[in-house]
Amino acid sequence: MRWIYFVLIVVVVAAANLIAQDVYLKIPADPPTKNPLEGDADAITAGMGAYRVRCADCHGMDARGIRGPDITQVWARGRTDAALFRSIRNGVPNTEMPAHPAPRTSDLDIWRILAYVKTISPATGTAPGSGNAASGEHVFATTCIACHRIGDRGGNLGPDLSRIGAARARAAMARQIRGTMGSFKTGYEPVTLTTPNGQEIRGVKKNEDLFSVQVMDTRERIQGYLREDMRSVSDEKKSAMPVFGPDTLSDAELDDLLSYLESLQGTTAAPSGAR
Repeated sequence: MRWIYFVLIVVVVAAANLIAQDVYLKIPADPPTKNPLEGDADAITAGMGAYRVRCADCHGMDARGIRGPDITQVWARGRTDAALFRSIRNGVPNTEMPAHPAPRTSDLDIWRILAYVKTISPATGTAPGSGNAASGEHVFATTCIACHRIGDRGGNLGPDLSRIGAARARAAMARQIRGTMGSFKTGYEPVTLTTPNGQEIRGVKKNEDLFSVQVMDTRERIQGYLREDMRSVSDEKKSAMPVFGPDTLSDAELDDLLSYLESLQGTTAAPSGAR
């Protein structure tokens, strides 16, 4: 009798695999150019639910961006369905956008989400234009390049911004520049170390454990310190990045700078005049 139960288990497992393959292979792994579920009412409804559970924390309930970028404009900016599919499946390098591998996320799941987002997006060619990106490039080169890197040029004290346009919403970037956003990217949390003689070492935290902390100081030197050798190791609540209020960066300059930052998708050359 035992062998009969074994055979039954094998049959059930094989049947389950066939069903799973049928679900996952309804749409090929190599995505088609156009979303096969675009306009499908059932797919849009399912996609709305999946989007709210999986995507809204970063991109917002309206998909206009919180920590992640506004994704209602991606088609208007020339992205294809296939490219967006790959971005969701594989993630976006050097950003907080994670990969969503199968089988946990099926091809159908991705196409449903895209079908939903397409319904709340403007038609191709209607992306809003605001600010002068060329002028914003000049603002970046004179104001930001000392700490932030684009491509192979710029400083290292702040995050690399080569792909910031693909990783951050315009509103989130504005809040960060104006100093009204209190979150810090991992590896750039501000920290102050105080030595036994009272000397303060300020910088950004690169790594830490229970016994030591690694810091990049304001001269971009990376040093490791034992906690027991320090009087204190204090995580700062205020960013190491200066606050650029309207008195130091006008609204027009900010608008230009944001337009330039939005254009940075990982293939843009470093700004002219950058070191």
